Amino acid sequence: MSSIKQFADSRTEPIDVLINNAGIMMPPLGRTEDGFETQFGVNYLGHFALTMRLLPLIRDRVVTVTSDYYRSGSIDLDDPNYDRRRFNSGKAYSQSKLADLMFARELGRRLTGTGSRVRSLSAHPGYARTSLTSHVGSVAFRDIDKVLGPVIAQDAAGGARSLIAAAVSDLPSGTLVGPGGLFHLKGNPVVAPVAKVALDEHMARKLWMLSAEMTRVPINAPLAAS
Repeated sequence: MSSIKQFADSRTEPIDVLINNAGIMMPPLGRTEDGFETQFGVNYLGHFALTMRLLPLIRDRVVTVTSDYYRSGSIDLDDPNYDRRRFNSGKAYSQSKLADLMFARELGRRLTGTGSRVRSLSAHPGYARTSLTSHVGSVAFRDIDKVLGPVIAQDAAGGARSLIAAAVSDLPSGTLVGPGGLFHLKGNPVVAPVAKVALDEHMARKLWMLSAEMTRVPINAPLAAS
C-alpha cells in the first residue's frame, strides 16, 4: 500500500485510461507486506487502492482485469485473507478475480450515480500463454498447461485484445469483455455475459466498504471529475 500511495501521490497529469492488470495465479499461501493473502492483495486490493487514489485524475475509464475463474469464486468477507480457514490456492484465485469484477461493476454504478462521465469496465483475457502460470504451486497444473497450452491457448498479444477492446470501445460501465471463441478461451473480443455470482449488488457494496477499510483509502471525496 505504501508504494501505491507513493506512486499515486507523484501523479499530477490527467490519465485517460487506467488498466488494472497486475496478477499472480495460484501460488502457495503467502502474505504481502501489509499482511494480505498474496492473491487477494496483488490481484484485487492493489487495484482497488490504486484506482481510488488515481480516480480524480482519470478522464475516460478504468479497466479492471478479471478471469473466467471468477465464475467458481465466492468472497468470504469475514476471512478474505485466509487467516482462519484452510487455504486453497484455486479458491483464493477465484475469490480475487470475482472481487475484481464486482469492484468494476460497483465502481461503474457509483460513477454513474455521481453524474461522472468516467466509465468502469472489466475484461478477461481467456487462456493466454504468458508467465502467469509460473506462480502456480501445483506441478500437475503446470504439466497440463505445457501440454494443452500450445493447442488451445492464444499468445500474449491475443490475450491482450480483450483488454484493449475494453479500453477503447464505446461500451457502457459494467461491461465485461472477453474472447468470443470456444469456451471463451480465445478469439476476437466480444461483450461477455456476467454470471449470477457477480451480480449481487449488496455483496459488492459490502466488499467496497471492507476494501476501503483494509487499504485505508479515503472514499468520501468525489469519485471523479464529472
